[in-house]
Amino acid sequence: MVRDVDGNVYQTLTIDRQVWMGENLKTTRYNDGTPIPLVKEEIDWKGLSSPGYCWYNNDEGTFRRQYGVLYNWYAVNTKKLCPAGWHVPSDVEWGLLVTYFGGSYIAGAKLKETGTGDWASPNTGATNESGFSALPGGYRDYSGTFKEQGYRGYWWTSYENTAKAWSRVMFNDNGYASSQLAEEISGFSVRCMKDKTPPQ
Repeated sequence: MVRDVDGNVYQTLTIDRQVWMGENLKTTRYNDGTPIPLVKEEIDWKGLSSPGYCWYNNDEGTFRRQYGVLYNWYAVNTKKLCPAGWHVPSDVEWGLLVTYFGGSYIAGAKLKETGTGDWASPNTGATNESGFSALPGGYRDYSGTFKEQGYRGYWWTSYENTAKAWSRVMFNDNGYASSQLAEEISGFSVRCMKDKTPPQ
């Protein structure tokens, strides 16, 4: 288990040689205790060029426990989102996870939570054989609009490409775990990974 600065406790899972949080990050503060700005209004969100977070539909009560926070990439880029000793995975680290479960065309099925309690029907191919329990937290787009909860899950990587950043996406209607360049102002979920301990 690992605890964030807000006191949220997360189960962990080991996949190959990677140690992941077993659920999406929920913290509203950086690991040094500094608050992350909560941005509710559409007009404020779409004007952001600095870190911010929100809850899907601005409904913390409904979405906090199960789905966690939606962060823009500016918050990711502070390198202070995850607890000490943990980090937002790079695109390469996400790629290793996806490759371990057979590649981008089928890995999503093995990473997604099963059934249609969280994922909208048909939740194609979902087995969750990984134990990763990926959920469809949706996202907040560059205009501040909330979209696709129940249908898509989006997770930031730490890797930037010009004015965009790489993310991973999973879907209710196929088994893909796709790479996608996204606007840095977008609000996506985050899964943290444990730092590797250097050989002694």
